Amino acid sequence: MKNEELIIILDFYGQYNQLIARRVRECNVYSEVVPYTTPLEKIKSMNPKGIIFTGGPASVYEQDAPMCDPKIFELGIPILGICYGMQLMSKVLGGNVKKGLKREYGETEVHLNTSSPLFSNLPNNNTCLMSHTDLVDSLPNDFEVIASTDNCPIAGMQNINKKFYGIQFHPEVNNTLNGTNIIRNFLYDICKCTGNWKMSSFVQDSVKNLKEKIGDKKVLCALSGGVDSSVAAVLLHKAVGKNLTCIFVDHGLLRKNEADEVETIFRNQFDINLIRVNAQERFLSKLAGKTEPEEKRKIIGEEFIRVFEEEAKKIGKVDFLVQGTIYPDVIESGLGKAAVIKSHHNVGGLPDYVDFEEIIEPLRDLFKDEVRKTGLELGIPEKLVFRQPFPGPGLAIRIIGDITEEKLEILKEADYIFREEIANANLDKTLNQYFAVLTNLKSVGVMGDGRTYDYTIALRAVTTTDFMTATWSKIPYEILEKVSSRIVNEVKHVNRVVYDITSKPPATIEWE
Repeated sequence: MKNEELIIILDFYGQYNQLIARRVRECNVYSEVVPYTTPLEKIKSMNPKGIIFTGGPASVYEQDAPMCDPKIFELGIPILGICYGMQLMSKVLGGNVKKGLKREYGETEVHLNTSSPLFSNLPNNNTCLMSHTDLVDSLPNDFEVIASTDNCPIAGMQNINKKFYGIQFHPEVNNTLNGTNIIRNFLYDICKCTGNWKMSSFVQDSVKNLKEKIGDKKVLCALSGGVDSSVAAVLLHKAVGKNLTCIFVDHGLLRKNEADEVETIFRNQFDINLIRVNAQERFLSKLAGKTEPEEKRKIIGEEFIRVFEEEAKKIGKVDFLVQGTIYPDVIESGLGKAAVIKSHHNVGGLPDYVDFEEIIEPLRDLFKDEVRKTGLELGIPEKLVFRQPFPGPGLAIRIIGDITEEKLEILKEADYIFREEIANANLDKTLNQYFAVLTNLKSVGVMGDGRTYDYTIALRAVTTTDFMTATWSKIPYEILEKVSSRIVNEVKHVNRVVYDITSKPPATIEWE
């Protein structure tokens, strides 16, 4: 992406790498996450206004510790090292790092030297998130201490002439008070950024660039109805109009009324060429008797591609294929060293046969919140733009065990009631994700004078800023009571409702 201003986030396998990049962008400065192994010439060619080193799980004195090119400190570019990044800066420039006598994890009172440009206009004492075992024991030459805690005498350091700064705590997380102000000070007071990254200009520039790139050629888009593919489709439509064709595969695993809503919005409001494929029976037959979560995911992903292929063949040759890839997908696929918890919720993989020349990913530089802002700029209804995350395999992974038409109807109705009551209570903007799960547990109940033996519905609601961690939501009892009463009374074959009060970690947000 062409921008006058760029901050490079040099990633040392930090768990908050994306969060740092988002905080920079929230300050209206464009940022990109690149691996620590990025060659120096590549970094120079990107012409950054500043560089931020992330944290990381390693110790800098280990033999195989992640290490960037030491000549990065000779580029004359301001650098901010966070946690491991500060320790790396210290070690490379002649300081010393050792294992601390006490580990510091969690919120800690940090004493700041507010004469430092990094801490300008901040209080002298600030609560910050610490997460470290090692610490800087002695400073490199020409550095001075600018922050400390009771257990960490050097919690911040600076070489003001070379514009090198290091902090042991994490300013990018919500637990650190004034954290965004610290990042803003680095961007504006130290790197001298002006803040030219705005979503309105992104939309204008993208439409202009797409028009120039595509011209009169044909474009094909797989539309899932989710936020990412919807925004990508409307952005392309704004650029090329009727040269775009969207294929919407309705696998029958969407929420109640969702497929019809997607079709109405894209046909009526945006007048997009839309092909809706009603493939509910096809998907159900493929899923019959399958209970293992990963197997269900793979069946749905494979079948989605097969249906898409068949429809694409009817269209014939197209020049471009659109994908709703966003920046976290790019980072996670290209940088991380994380364990595989489960397959990605979004249906992935390219068709073996679609006759196209090139892939277009118009949102690949954006985080989810930026995708939503783009959607609003494009005039997409708020109801769709702020639709909560929904897995590509849909309700199939919110039904524990095998998938049947009856189970789908039970879950659709229960989930609809839950979402309706959350909206009625005006909680839909404060909860980040909320849904119902049809468990494979049956239990004894009583309705009227009769005994029942029916399913248990589990309700799940979480609050989160990044979906990497999440806390269960404290929904008022009276709302949960109303939801439970409605589900048991209005949905056949359900006689019990439970509420999931597990955070992430140890649980994931989805059940499968």
